[in-house]
Order: sequence, then structure tokens, then C-alpha cells
Amino acid sequence: MEEEEEEVLGYLDKVLEEEDEVFEYGDGELDLITPIHKQFKGEVEKGLEMKKLVLSGFLASEEIYINQLEALVLPMRPLKAAATSSQPVLTMQQIETIFYKIQDIFEIHKEFYDALLPSIQRWDEKVTVGHLFQKLASQLGVYKAFVDNYKNAKETAEKCSQANIQFQKISENVRVKGPKDSKDSSTKSSMEDLLYKPIDRVTRSTLVLHDLLKHTPKDHPDFPLLQDALRISQNFLSSINEEIDPRRTAVTTPKGEARQLVKDGFLVEVSESSRKLRHVFLFTDLLLCAKMKKTSVGRHQQYECKWYIPLADLTFQTLDDSDSCPSIQVLPEHEIEEMKMKISVLKNEIQKEKKAPKGQSRAERLRKKMNEQESWLLLHSPTIPFRIHNKHGKSYLFLLSSDYERAEWKESIQKLQKKDLQACVLSSVELQVLTSSCFKLRTVHNIPVTTNKDDEETPGLYGFLHVIVRSATGFKESANLYCTLEVDSFGYFVSKAKTRVFRDTAEPQWNEEFEIELEGSQYLRILCYEKCFDKSMLNKDDNEIVDKIMGKGQVQLDPQTVQSKNWHMDVIEMNGIKVEFSMKFTSRDLSLKRTPSKKQSGVFGVKINVVTKRERSKVPYIVRQCIEEVEKRGIDEVGIYRISGVATDIQALKLAFDTNTKDILVMLSDMDINAIAGTLKLYFRELPEPLLTDRLYPAFMEGIALSDPAAKENCMMHLLRSLPEPNLMTFLILLEHLKRVAEKEPVNKMSLHNLGTVFGPTLLRPSESESAKGQHITCASDIWSHDVMAQVQVLLYYLQHPPISFAELKRNTLYFSTDV
Repeated sequence: MEEEEEEVLGYLDKVLEEEDEVFEYGDGELDLITPIHKQFKGEVEKGLEMKKLVLSGFLASEEIYINQLEALVLPMRPLKAAATSSQPVLTMQQIETIFYKIQDIFEIHKEFYDALLPSIQRWDEKVTVGHLFQKLASQLGVYKAFVDNYKNAKETAEKCSQANIQFQKISENVRVKGPKDSKDSSTKSSMEDLLYKPIDRVTRSTLVLHDLLKHTPKDHPDFPLLQDALRISQNFLSSINEEIDPRRTAVTTPKGEARQLVKDGFLVEVSESSRKLRHVFLFTDLLLCAKMKKTSVGRHQQYECKWYIPLADLTFQTLDDSDSCPSIQVLPEHEIEEMKMKISVLKNEIQKEKKAPKGQSRAERLRKKMNEQESWLLLHSPTIPFRIHNKHGKSYLFLLSSDYERAEWKESIQKLQKKDLQACVLSSVELQVLTSSCFKLRTVHNIPVTTNKDDEETPGLYGFLHVIVRSATGFKESANLYCTLEVDSFGYFVSKAKTRVFRDTAEPQWNEEFEIELEGSQYLRILCYEKCFDKSMLNKDDNEIVDKIMGKGQVQLDPQTVQSKNWHMDVIEMNGIKVEFSMKFTSRDLSLKRTPSKKQSGVFGVKINVVTKRERSKVPYIVRQCIEEVEKRGIDEVGIYRISGVATDIQALKLAFDTNTKDILVMLSDMDINAIAGTLKLYFRELPEPLLTDRLYPAFMEGIALSDPAAKENCMMHLLRSLPEPNLMTFLILLEHLKRVAEKEPVNKMSLHNLGTVFGPTLLRPSESESAKGQHITCASDIWSHDVMAQVQVLLYYLQHPPISFAELKRNTLYFSTDV
């Protein structure tokens, strides 16, 4: 029974990504009904809130569905009237076939919507909705009749469209009303697309029942009714699973079983020494690699099969085989970073144009440009190799963005390979049928770029995520264990932190805190590894020892949950292993807010001139010592300054520097190098004012925006001269250090652009009075793309500049004065 349920739910998953329907729970979509989400603050029970959110999201999508059904019903009436006239467009028989049961389904859902709406509007713990869903499920017989006729309806509509130009125009231009509160009055759709909507709707209703049950207490009167509705719906779906798409019936395995789609997604393939974006489909018995075919406007997109491998013949390449595969061309990191900057600037411009009168057409042009740039980024950023091999033929190489993704694909394939599989050879007709079915079967619909998202969709979080990786249980035997943390950024995942290796244990207790910078992130992933110390396991692709993934999991970064001031405890379950962690989020504005230290005897939060005067130095001791230690043993460390250090280590170093502990040098030599790098970043972030000062901030912003290179040079050098001496000396020492770090980019993967991104927003920041003037954008995502981009560019200018000496700078005079 469980296997059957999994099979149905696997197919249900396909509707979650559908492009043109609303199914967002805690989103702006709720405004389609009433601003009910604003009332939640006063409600105590979390389950009640979630249930209401689920229902509200579903009701919003139900309104869209009713409008789609109504759009089909409307042409049916005039077509019936014409059928009895002297100039019929269609015969009555054809009309009955094409629009079979549409009117009935429309009435069922209209009645359901009208009954559910007031329940949500007067929401409290006494409201019950189970009876409405039970009634909806009891009417699924109408859907059974619709599904039985669907293939016939579709074929009749196609034939009539070919034979009658008038009907062709009607069927290709069906107007669908927009939701009541939406700005868009209507959209255009084809009859073929609308006829498929009822099939999707059954699966969607079933998904909602799962969610409602999750957030309904077992003693609530709704619980048994919702359970009954789910049982009816699942039984119904099991009975029609093969009929849902007529083409599925022709798609069978060599053993005569129905071939099911298990997993799909967009991957980058290295083919003929160049990167190609492919849509890869994993079926129960084979892996198919396809590319999207360009088709004429208004037509359905189609896939073209590039190759397929029966799972019975598929192996993962051993390290010895890797020489036969094409080499990986990796772009310099700074090109990737440059493209991120361009995309962020474009995002900001698009937002401005949308607010401007008559700015929509320019916004569309910018959106198109951004799509091209994001697609380029998606193609060139993945670097983790995933090699597969056909034991009777060729090898293939994909590049993925994270270890998590590679493990997911590998596990899914290996799970299927445990079954008794037979090798298969598809005829050209069978391959054509299978490839054409991919369009309807796919679960991942859009390339993961911003331009494919609705503007109302959550833009993700910008700021800092504090994560404590606490402990893990569930290991069968002792091992050397560690975790890594990944967050998504610009459509792909990036590794951001790594715990210590906890040696020879089955119950690791890391209790390590990390601060991770987020750039529009929506997910946090945790991967648990067993450390491999065997040098013979060196991976030829990336020259790193291959550690075994013991488990992996991800959580969605829900702004409402994460943004509270308190830590949010959570557990990720992965392959029987449980990893316990806590997290909280700080917005970029809040995290960079500088609060002077009350204790002036320390160094953190104390003005730089006070510290240098006390120390009788030109550059604070903390800066010199951290730089020296990083250059001694951290300059070859992958991701130095980008990978977070353990927060407790950083706090211990902070306390040592603040209290001038005698054994600071011993602590530094023993401490993890990422913690030392993190301590240096924290020192600059906690200065009462940024290193490049509040006073000069507006002038730095104006200087970097100058187009003329000579004017920019004069201005930028003059601004450095205008800095107080301790600030200038410290900045110049840091600058030369970061340049030396970037010289090792082939090893540490940290380019000048990377380092500029890490340090720019810390060294430069508008004062609170400057922000209060309203000159800076307040939206979280725009803060990144507006102020932060300029801050990064300022630091980058100096990093890319020939060496700047203090003596030369002070000796030179300006050709003209700049008022700062």
C-alpha cells in the first residue's frame, strides 16, 4: 500500500511547479481574497495559522481554476446556438464531445468556492471545512467521466481546428478572466491547455488535503472528514493514474510495466568541449538526456532526445576511467562575480522602470537582457563533475553546482538499480513517444532563473543567517564526521561553512555556530560527511579527497520563522541520521548597524584612532596579527574570507583581543584559520564607523560613478588622502594583503572580485543619518543591488589599482580640488 501511495504522490509532485497557476501559501497571492495574513499576529496557535494559509492559497488558485472553466463554458453556448443554424461552426455531437462535463465541473467548483470563502473570512478555531472537501471528493465521478473522454475531446478539438478556420481562431484565443483583485483583467489561453486543467486540479486538491491534515489536530472535527476526502481522492487517482496522460499508456518498460518518471531537472552537460543546458529525465528503467526544441510561437515546446542509457547498463565512472572523459573548462571566478554584479544592477533598474510611468516596455527589454545573463551564469557556474557511463558505449559528463545535487542523482539511480532491471533498446517510434511525453511528465518546468519567477514570488533573504550545528544521531558505527552548509544564490547552491571533523564517534557534538551571508537565498542545505584520510582516493577532477556523504537534507528559509529575534530549533532527517541545528536571521541593515562599545579599554567597537593611540601604532595590533596568521597558513585555504569560521572561536578571539590576553599568539597559532579570517571581518564590521568613514561615504559613491578615467583617478586618490591617518594606513595594509590572497586564486578560489564582495559592504556603509534622508532603497533585495554593488565597486577599484604607497599618496597634489 505504501508503495502505491508513493507512486501516486510521485506523480502528484508534477503539479507543484506548474507555471500558470497560483499555489503559494504564505505569499502575496493571499491578497487575491482579503489581507487575512495580517490578522495572524494576534493568533496563538501556529497550526491554525498554517491551516488558514494553506486554505487561503488554495482558495486563490481555486478562483483562477473557476475562471479557466468559465472561459471554456462561454464559447460552448454560442457554438451550440450556431449548430442549429444554417451556418454551423461545429456539429452538436462535436460540441458535446469537446466540452463534455465542463459545465458540471464548473458548477461543482463554483459551489465549493462560494462555501469556502466565508469560512476563511470569519476564521477561528471553531470553523470547519472538512465537510466541503469531503463533498468535493464525493463528486469525483464527474472527473472520471471527463478523464475517460479527455483523449476523444482533445482529438476532436484538433480535427475541428484543422477543418474550420473560425473554430481554430476561437480555440487558440480563449480569454480567461483575471482574479477579482488582480490588475490584469484577462489572459489569453488555448483550448487545448484549458482542457488539461481539470486533470491537474484533482492532483492539486489531493496535495492540499495532505497539507491540511498536517496542520489539523487529530481531535479536531475536520480531521476524520479530511482523511476520508484524501482516501477517496487517492483511490480515484490510483484508478486513473495511467489515463491521466493518454501518451503514458504507450510508455512501458521491457517487462511490460508502466514506465514512470522518477526525477528530472536541468543539468549542464559538457559535450564537444562546450557546456550545454540539458533537461535530464530519470525513468524507472532508463536515463534520458534531452534538449528543448525551439518551436513556432503559440505551439507547445518539445524535447529532442540527445541520448539515453538503460539503467541496467549505467555505471558511475571509477577514477581510473576519468581520463577518457572531456576536460572541464572552468572560468575565472572574477568573470562569474562580474556577471552577478551585472545581474544585480539590472534587477535594480527593472524595479525602477516598473515604478516609472510608461516604463514597462523598457523593463521588458531589461528583463530579456537579464534572462540572457542569468542563463549564462547558470551554464558557467557549476564545476562539480558527475560522470556516468554506458558499459556498452559512451561516457557522459555533467557539471553540477553542489555535492548535494550530485548525491541526489546518484542515490535516485542506485535505488532503481536495486530492482530487477532488463536492458532495453528503444525503436525510433518508441523513443519519439517517450521524448514527446517528457513535456507533460516533467516536474521541473522552468530553468531556475529569476526571470522565470512571478514578481510576487518571494525574492529570498538578503543578510546574515546564523546557524548552530549542534549534534547528530543515528550512525550505525563510529566514524570521523563533519557537516557542510550550503545556501542557494543566483539559481545555484554555494558551500558556505564547514564544521570540524569529530573523530571516531557515532554521536558527534559539534555545537558550532556560523554566520552565513545570504544573497536572495531561499534554502539551507546540510550535508553530513565521513572524512576520508586515504590519499589514494584523490579525485582527479578537483584534486580533493572524495569524502563519503552519510546524509543530506534541506529546509526552506521561511522569512516569518527565521526573522524572529529568537533562535529557531530544527532537525533535519537524512537516511536515518538526524542532525539538530538552530538558526536565526539578521537583515543586512541590522547586521551592519554599528554600536560603539561601552568598554573603551578593548578594541572591538572602539574608534580606530583611540586604539592606535593607546597601542602607539599606525595600524591596530589585531589587524596586523590576523593578516600575518592568514598569510602564514591560510592563503592556500579554499574560500578564505568567504567560508565562515565557527562563531564560538571568533567570540573567543574577540574576547582575547579585547582583554589583551597574553597568550593571544598561542591562540592564533592553534585556531582554525577561518575563525581568524572571521575575527578580522568582525573587527571591521564592529568599528563605530566604517573604515572609509561616514563623512566621505557620499563622495566615494559619486567618485566611483564617474565615467572619465582621469577624473575618477583624481577623485578616488583624493578621497584616500582625505582619510584620517590610522584609517588610511590600515586600509593600505589590508589592500596589499587582499591582493596577495588573490594571487593564489587558482588554489584558494578567491579572486579580487570575491574579496571585494566580502569586504566592500564592511569597509563602506552609509551613516544612519544618510539612510534616513531616504536616498537609499529600503527593500532588502534592492539594498544588495543598489548600495552594496557600489560599495563592492569602490573596493574593487583600489584592489585593481597599481600599488598605492602612503608616502606617494601624501606627496602628490591634485590638479583640482574636490569638495568632500
